[in-house]
Amino acid sequence: MRRAMRIAARAGRLMAAAGSPGAGTGTGTAIGPKRPRPEPAPRIGTHDGTFHCDEVLACYLLRLLPQYRDAEVLRTRDPQLLAQCDVVVDVGGEYDPKRHRYDHHQRSFSESMRSLRPDKPWTTKLSSAGLVYCHFGSQILAGLLGQPEDGPVVTALYDKLYENFVEEIDAIDNGIAQAEGEPRYAVTTTLSARVAHLNPRWNDPRPDPEAAFKRATELVGSEFLERLGYYHGAWLPARALVEEAVRKRFQVDASGAVLELPGGGCPWKEHVFQLEQELALPAPIQLVLYPDGAGQWRLQSVPTGPHTFQSRLPLPEPWRGLRDEPLSLVTGVPACVFVHASGFTGGNRTREGALEMARRTLALRDGGGAQNG
Repeated sequence: MRRAMRIAARAGRLMAAAGSPGAGTGTGTAIGPKRPRPEPAPRIGTHDGTFHCDEVLACYLLRLLPQYRDAEVLRTRDPQLLAQCDVVVDVGGEYDPKRHRYDHHQRSFSESMRSLRPDKPWTTKLSSAGLVYCHFGSQILAGLLGQPEDGPVVTALYDKLYENFVEEIDAIDNGIAQAEGEPRYAVTTTLSARVAHLNPRWNDPRPDPEAAFKRATELVGSEFLERLGYYHGAWLPARALVEEAVRKRFQVDASGAVLELPGGGCPWKEHVFQLEQELALPAPIQLVLYPDGAGQWRLQSVPTGPHTFQSRLPLPEPWRGLRDEPLSLVTGVPACVFVHASGFTGGNRTREGALEMARRTLALRDGGGAQNG
């Protein structure tokens, strides 16, 4: 949180006005040459009417850039007014980065992050948010973090923020479903949904769309900075810990299938998936061992993917839903605390006990015991 606040403060400074003119020489007639008239503030154009998360984020991101930090956001569909804008997002029917036109609604538009940057894997059609992030994201992150634009920190966080923040906004705005088929339940609290709810109500007798757009910008901006602060301050430093644990995994158990982490709050899942590929591990890691905040030890199965609840190796079915002494009797391991009803995690009061639970889980798998996960 503190790191996110520091990033927010830096963002505030980037977006602050360049400063008021210096004080005059007195109350009389000014002496000396006339000061040059200030250049007009740049303009960011976007459409009026109902606003959406993609252009709100696009406008916010642009104003993090030095050249647009004092920009006025002009919401209109008038072609003549848009032609006078320095940059136009989400309106105008034109994608031309040389002229800073970033619309995605025209029939000819099919760009994705991968089509514009072939080194990136994402094929989701871009919205105005994704277009601005694609072209300016590295520069924005470098300015916020005080890091080189082509350095490893900015490179890692650029990818992380697209995959876990911007891509969702691109997909929702372009009407791309998360999965095939009818969803089992409605998800109504996404950032895009919350931005949509900030639009004036249809029966509001005194609607103020500009004030509503400002509130939406504040919401989107705060979430972007908080997410950046978390990824920079917590997620990225965890990679080194996970990589060290991967390299030392055979010291934990001869199978190499059990990873031991020094702390329970460390975000490890995505790092495990990435390191398995980067290090070309001969076999996937199955279980992760770590101490929790209460001084006990937890055992957790690695999920089958970054966005699923399915486990690679759930704890044995006869253990699930049991606690304390009944669980210890079934497992044959003393000091057991619990096993979740789905089998994805369990606990023991000691490291040795949790590790023994992991070993017995592996033995049951290798011996053909029932897992039912």
